[in-house]
Amino acid sequence: MDQLQKNTYRNFVARRIAVGLVVVVALGLLGMGWSMANAVFTPVNDPVSAKIAEWARGHGLGSVVTGIENLQYRLNPPKVGGTPSSSLLKSSTVSVNWNSPSERLIQTPLATVVTPSLSNEGKFKAVVTSHGMPIVQVAYLRPDSSHTSYLSAVVWMSGKHTRLVQHPGQSDPGRLPLWSTKTSLVDSSTSGLLAAFNGGFKIKDARGGYYQNGHTVGTLTPGAASLVVYKNGKTAIGAWGSDISMTPDVVSVRQNLQLLISNGQLAKNLDVAVRANWGTTVGASTDVWRSGIGITANGDLVYAAGDALSARSLATLLLHAGAVRAMQLDINKSWISYMWYTPSKGSSLLTAHKALDFQRPANRYFSTTSRDFFAVYYK
Repeated sequence: MDQLQKNTYRNFVARRIAVGLVVVVALGLLGMGWSMANAVFTPVNDPVSAKIAEWARGHGLGSVVTGIENLQYRLNPPKVGGTPSSSLLKSSTVSVNWNSPSERLIQTPLATVVTPSLSNEGKFKAVVTSHGMPIVQVAYLRPDSSHTSYLSAVVWMSGKHTRLVQHPGQSDPGRLPLWSTKTSLVDSSTSGLLAAFNGGFKIKDARGGYYQNGHTVGTLTPGAASLVVYKNGKTAIGAWGSDISMTPDVVSVRQNLQLLISNGQLAKNLDVAVRANWGTTVGASTDVWRSGIGITANGDLVYAAGDALSARSLATLLLHAGAVRAMQLDINKSWISYMWYTPSKGSSLLTAHKALDFQRPANRYFSTTSRDFFAVYYK
């Protein structure tokens, strides 16, 4: 074979290799595109941005997503100082079956974190009543002396008159055939429905498990902060294995990290290794959207959420609300929701009301959701 033939052969081989590489890359991009498209068009109600971010993290692009989120956070950090909008603090009441309940049934105003307090700050108002009882009430207050333009919501739920039902998410915990409840509040589950709120971290990040009716995803971990629902409708919050343990009466368990409050005292590590102890946040900041739930000494539940919250300020809100034990739920703005429901005039449908101006729509849980959540019913 002369030199010309050798060069021709080499060029032929090189072209074949180049074509092969192009085909491989194209197929890879096509496969990634198909995979991303499947993620985007998955029939869950997450925003497209959250779907793409979750897909990217699951395909080795977590550092890219984190970089974009960090940049967005640096460009729009939580505001320091200022005064919040007064709209949430206006004295107004949304009621269900309101039968002139006496004023003594409204919860005592919360001690505010920031002084002097604003007009109506920390004062509860009834948002859902039943049989003349104001059984879901909400108050608003500033989270700390730095982020004074933000209002956090504290929602009180009567332990005597309400019960919780745990619902799975389509992808977390997934494994839908295991569960007796659905990924949305379908028509059959809206009778007696009062409110709903977000669950905790993804199970793989929660350092604990998700249990319902004899089945578990993850591992029920000793010491983990646990929200437990019993057959009689009662709810408990505590450390698994010490405050609470498995019994035949346990219907569901949702674990997430460790307790924010135990025996009426704030956790000692609220300011220690915040990302490691209390979750990776957008922008690696300590002050982001957070949510949590606690239980009072007489068995009432208190939920707190808001923007520009640290682990400490969230725990402090729950402590001011009377929680003797409390745990963090989900964090970051894509995942937090608390809404209460009232009857719609001239319709059998319920109207959803947001506790705060969080990112998700008020009707979030009326369609399939990717993450687990809790529904609140009249007991």
